[in-house]
Amino acid sequence: MAAAKDRPNANHLGKTPTMTTDVQPILPGRLGNPGMALKDDPRADRRMLAAMVPFGLGEGAVPPPFTVDSPMEQLLGFCAANEAGFEAVFGALAAQMPPVEGVTRSVEVIKGEDGNDITLYIHRPTGASGPLPGMLHIHGGGMVFLEAAGPLYCYWRDRLAASGMVIVGVEFRNAAGKHGVHAFPAGLNDCSSALHWITANKTMLGIGKLIVSGESGGGNLTLATTLKASRDGRIGEIAGVYAMCPYISGAYADRPASLTSLYENDGYFLEWVIMSVLAKVYDPGGANTTNPLAWPWHSAPADLAGLPPHVISVNELDPLRDEGLAYYRKLVDAGVKVTARTVNGTCHAGDVMFGMAMPETIAATVRDIKAFADSL
Repeated sequence: MAAAKDRPNANHLGKTPTMTTDVQPILPGRLGNPGMALKDDPRADRRMLAAMVPFGLGEGAVPPPFTVDSPMEQLLGFCAANEAGFEAVFGALAAQMPPVEGVTRSVEVIKGEDGNDITLYIHRPTGASGPLPGMLHIHGGGMVFLEAAGPLYCYWRDRLAASGMVIVGVEFRNAAGKHGVHAFPAGLNDCSSALHWITANKTMLGIGKLIVSGESGGGNLTLATTLKASRDGRIGEIAGVYAMCPYISGAYADRPASLTSLYENDGYFLEWVIMSVLAKVYDPGGANTTNPLAWPWHSAPADLAGLPPHVISVNELDPLRDEGLAYYRKLVDAGVKVTARTVNGTCHAGDVMFGMAMPETIAATVRDIKAFADSL
């Protein structure tokens, strides 16, 4: 045995030098610097920031001239103006993308469960035969504005179809904007109707197993459509769920401390006051603030038990990041097969919007969606 003087000092085994008390960790984003803008965050992908410059999207958020308690007429007017602005930006971003070859498009108009007409946009690989993985795609816009017919979402469906899938985009009723004012649950009912129609027409469409996917508000409706199918005894229609940057808490006016990213990334493309306004427009009377079909973050274990496999994909620099990850943990606890992924360096839906600036990033997300569909 070694003499005591020759043995290492046990107090230092496996230990690192003690930090001085005046050294503090640097907190990320606006937690560390409340005035930080996205363009100044060292985590942000420089290519994405360069693509944002022409639109001023990396700048700090300017508080809107109203609050969530402003008259509904004013909030609806804001939503209509915001829709026009986003459509212009998304159109410009889509125009930068190279055209996707080898995709055939068609349109169907179906009757919804509320008796309304619903337009479906179908994209499939040209000349493909045999059943292919299918996807019901639900577009973003906070369930309040934007449209499936928009050029960015058309491009996204083309990209997914070119990977070897049949994609069906649904033009659901928004709670505001140019297609009219249709609060919850109108949009959810339209997505559910689209799901049922696709299921009934899988042979005609050349679809095998079907997944549901969407981003932002479309991520909300992706999860809510799944929960509704479960409640309606039709969960067998869905083989898998791929929700991207889902907007699902509805808690934007209160900003729970557990949802750290609402503070850390506030004003990074999305801003909490505006998100709270969209939430009020979606459910004007506030009767559904904890209804999982309106805000899936509020789901209980019984709501989630028995659901099909999920992927929850979030963006590192998104105010909504942590509510998506919280939902992932709920699915784990409920025994659902689920994977989470975080797209680093990107803002909300950055891996959908900035394909020209970050081709590897958008390609990785397309590959992951296709691989998920193939795995089911």
